[in-house]
Amino acid sequence: MNENYLMEKAKVIRRTCLQSMTKAHSSHIGCVFSMVDIVTYLFYEKMDHKIDKFILSKGHAVAGLYTVLHDRGIINDEEYASYHSNDSHFIAHPNHVVNGVEVSTGSLGHGLAIASGLAWANSMDKKPGIIYCLLGDGECQEGSIWEALIFIARNLFKNLIIIIDANNYQGFSDTCDSLFSHKKLFQMLKGTALDVREINGHNFKEIQAALSEDLIAPRVLLAHTIKGKGVSYMENKFEWHYKTPDPNQLNQALDELK
Repeated sequence: MNENYLMEKAKVIRRTCLQSMTKAHSSHIGCVFSMVDIVTYLFYEKMDHKIDKFILSKGHAVAGLYTVLHDRGIINDEEYASYHSNDSHFIAHPNHVVNGVEVSTGSLGHGLAIASGLAWANSMDKKPGIIYCLLGDGECQEGSIWEALIFIARNLFKNLIIIIDANNYQGFSDTCDSLFSHKKLFQMLKGTALDVREINGHNFKEIQAALSEDLIAPRVLLAHTIKGKGVSYMENKFEWHYKTPDPNQLNQALDELK
């Protein structure tokens, strides 16, 4: 792993994504920035794009996924420039007609059920590859997440990795205000008998270590992250779930992300 390359790539993704989202006057910058390091590691270091699949269950953060797909040449400049504009397929949640997007998501809690179904089917058909599913911590309030976890724990696929982007914030509050602490969430996940681990979701060495071992059971990573990571005035500020930077804020953010 070239850690310096990944760190620089993550900055490029954040800068490009910020410019795209500001131009489109779209929201959810904070929750995009919290997951960028995880997605960067997956798409530039870990995944075999011929056989592995990535599902973004926290679909409101799709601008980050589109930016990665554009940077990798999977979607072209014209397509990327149409993000969040009228008559574009590049809407503010994942759209399965876009190259590189496996399924349409957005209603929170659905992505894990889809990922578990894909993992189960591939396991029965003895198809190679890993299914990666990225959730939000606020999303773990959805009952369908726990129904999927019960199904996964019963079948114990050896081809599924679940990553929870635990940035501690949701639309209008700290997730602990309406959910429970990350400590409690970790304990509940451990109760499923899955391979559950905690990592720093911005540390590439920890991400690598957690994803490098062979799967003996489905793996769940509770990845502690910072909402708005990389921009001082956005970090740990729940309002950046919705706000778009003004010109001065955009320039400051781009300077900080150099």
